Amino acid sequence: MRVVGFGFRRAAPLASLADLLAQLEARYGPVDRLAAAASKQALAQALGGVRGIEVIAVDDEALPSVVTLTYSCHSLKARGTGSVAEAVALLAAGPGASLLEPRLVSADRMATAALSRGVFS
Repeated sequence: MRVVGFGFRRAAPLASLADLLAQLEARYGPVDRLAAAASKQALAQALGGVRGIEVIAVDDEALPSVVTLTYSCHSLKARGTGSVAEAVALLAAGPGASLLEPRLVSADRMATAALSRGVFS
């Protein structure tokens, strides 16, 4: 299973997430699920609804448990993890999941996305 995890600012527009998803699909093909932290899943749910892709809500308290490839001081201070997108993608894809590359940052710098692959995909 391939999962795109998103991290984003509250003011991020849907277009920021849609652009990141398009970039990842252009590189790796269609994805199976989208994911976001449970406390901020509404925007990811909106994108999932438009694209017909299921969205997984990841428990916010689990984010600090994940070792990420990239490190943002803002993410660490706000959420306890180096990258919300990477942590969400890994948690949503399940135990043993791996990232296909470090997170991408949207052109407006309002959102990030990371693609993970579960071990049973």
